[in-house]
Amino acid sequence: MRELGISIYPDNGSKEEIKRYISLAAQYGFTRIFTCLISLKGDKNKVIEDFKDIVGHADNLGMKVIADVTPTIFEEFNISYDDLKFFKDLKLWGLRLDLGFSGMEESIMTFNPYGLKIEVNMSSGTKYLDNILSYVPNKDNLIGCHNFYPHKYTGLSRDHFINTSMEYRKKGIRTAAFVSSSNGDFGPWQVREGLCTLEDHRNLPIETQVKDLFNTDLIDDVIIANAFASEDELRALSEMNRDLLTINIEVLADLPEIERKILMEELHFNRGDVSEYMIRSTQSRVKYKDYYFKLFNPKEIQKGDILIDSSLYDRYAGELQIALKDMKNSGKTSVVGRVVEEEIYLLDYILPWQKFKLKEKGIKSG
Repeated sequence: MRELGISIYPDNGSKEEIKRYISLAAQYGFTRIFTCLISLKGDKNKVIEDFKDIVGHADNLGMKVIADVTPTIFEEFNISYDDLKFFKDLKLWGLRLDLGFSGMEESIMTFNPYGLKIEVNMSSGTKYLDNILSYVPNKDNLIGCHNFYPHKYTGLSRDHFINTSMEYRKKGIRTAAFVSSSNGDFGPWQVREGLCTLEDHRNLPIETQVKDLFNTDLIDDVIIANAFASEDELRALSEMNRDLLTINIEVLADLPEIERKILMEELHFNRGDVSEYMIRSTQSRVKYKDYYFKLFNPKEIQKGDILIDSSLYDRYAGELQIALKDMKNSGKTSVVGRVVEEEIYLLDYILPWQKFKLKEKGIKSG
């Protein structure tokens, strides 16, 4: 099952504020939490006491907390990689190794008697995972997560993201990646220019970022990296279908009833004999073969426009299409709506036979 998560930074915000945020996220069905032991500062005993209190609150709500650690943390708290009781006592679900060991240590850690998950960095593009697997770990306790990038233009390219994620998917390792809240204004570091894994996502609405990650079918869990996300953002993500791509669209104000039904009620899929010019969802022309589709709004077609062929197109009447390129209109096709601008790029990643839904997010003028 795909999961959603938030991030908390005990150095930023009071315990009470952080606990409220955790409770709100749990209310909306979020189940994972990322936090950072690396950046904690101050009196060691007080820091650990407060940290344990916060993690305990999350644990009581059924949320799974993973803390970012480095070999330095092991040294600072006199922890051995073959005895992880310190982390279990903090009520953590797992550890994220921001900087790894040699591979052998990670392998041994996966056999810890507490069932702690050992999460490794997916973004480096090295043979790190292969190295760990060569030491025969307990794969049930080995998971992966990408980095996040607070500096503009430093996030992962899509090609690198796909390639590195594919390595983990092929080897059966659970995966995660980060998205950025437009409401959150801090993370673990001082730079605050968004906090996402993919650079493509930095200025996009959070809902679009999450759709994109799940739609790759390479990411199991998506975590909001910066804090604090707004309640509206948490609600929107909780209501999202995590298994079916749903594209937000604007529709014509005076759209006829049958055309509206085709847009909003049908489960669409992209035909397998794909066109480079359009996504074709053809079942509506079969379902409504006896309906006369009047022609309206036959304007020139732009990428992202949603089309329904009129009955002037004979056997194509009622077919829904989404333009992948700008095109001339034959004069037989009605332009009935448009994908919202920030989601048009998602059209490029809809596969042959992939199912999808459309969701009205606004009214479009003709």
